[in-house]
Amino acid sequence: MKAPSAVIVLIVCLSAATPLLASSAVGDVVGKLTVGYQGWFSAKGDNSPRNSWFHWNHNGDHPYKDHTNFEIYPDTREYTHTYQTGYANLGNGQPAKLFSAWDSQTVDTHFKWMKEVTIRNNIDTAALQRFASGVKRDPTDLKTLNGVADNVRAGAEAHDRKFYIMWDITDWNNYVTEIIEDYDNNIKRLVSSKAYAHQNGKPVVCVWGFGFKDRPQDTKGALNVIEQFKQRGLYVVGGVDTQWRSDTSAWKDIYPKLDMLQPWTVGRYGNVKGAEDYKKTLEADHNTLKQHNIDYQPVLFAGSAWSNSHPGARRNENPRMHGDFMWRQFVNVRELDIPSCYVAMFDEYDEGTAIAKAAENKSMAPT
Repeated sequence: MKAPSAVIVLIVCLSAATPLLASSAVGDVVGKLTVGYQGWFSAKGDNSPRNSWFHWNHNGDHPYKDHTNFEIYPDTREYTHTYQTGYANLGNGQPAKLFSAWDSQTVDTHFKWMKEVTIRNNIDTAALQRFASGVKRDPTDLKTLNGVADNVRAGAEAHDRKFYIMWDITDWNNYVTEIIEDYDNNIKRLVSSKAYAHQNGKPVVCVWGFGFKDRPQDTKGALNVIEQFKQRGLYVVGGVDTQWRSDTSAWKDIYPKLDMLQPWTVGRYGNVKGAEDYKKTLEADHNTLKQHNIDYQPVLFAGSAWSNSHPGARRNENPRMHGDFMWRQFVNVRELDIPSCYVAMFDEYDEGTAIAKAAENKSMAPT
């Protein structure tokens, strides 16, 4: 599937004359299309603090045949800086190279695509991810994360997009204190950017992983994080488990404290029929949150796979079906008058969810 075409087709669904129903007025996330932005790819020789191949392969060595961590080969024609891999040449004879998000031109290109890739509307906002491994465990990774964040700020400013920060608490047992420290020490400086997303007059932040059984279960700590962010005048989004409405654990008291909920769906269904059936869940989620005056940001995805990074996983696990799969999800959102949505992800070539430009045919991928 030609990835940009999918975005062109899908985003027009959000443009409509009829009013959309939300708890908050239109801002930088309500009434807008947001995409997750990983920004985690790096390469040996990119002059980053990490200075190694990251997320393209398993252990920092050059990506090469049978030593690959990603599913979709990117379209690299518009980058001015790319890095030589160990793959055979592309089908067109050109050397097989990959990009690094440490290069400001890479991120600038991505934000240019967000603005230009669609006909009637565009991708409004990007949620930049931050992880425990980068924030607290490795100073080199922290420098890299902060450098990519600067690139995102510059790209968003240059192309009139918005961005906000999203922390992923996967494997992050000390997230309660460390996320707040990260905001105060590294992120607060970004909020003054004209491109930083605001909702209801407040800067937006998100914490992803609340309520997942395989993520940290410190509910008192989660409440503390939310309260501390709100004391700082922030609008707080929560990335929560799909089954949040039926959760009877202590998490059920955390969800109402959030300004917006973003229930996870990637891999929860994998074909058009599954997407159609999920419409009932979208409607119930939306109605429940309206009753509690909480904003709703459903998650949509183009497809997914991670057979190269997870041995034994099924290849092409959730097929894209030349856009039909994602189209059905946007139809659900539009028919239910849900005003906001989150696409996971923009640049996640390694887990097969990326909607950024990809190789269109064999001439653009290694032989």
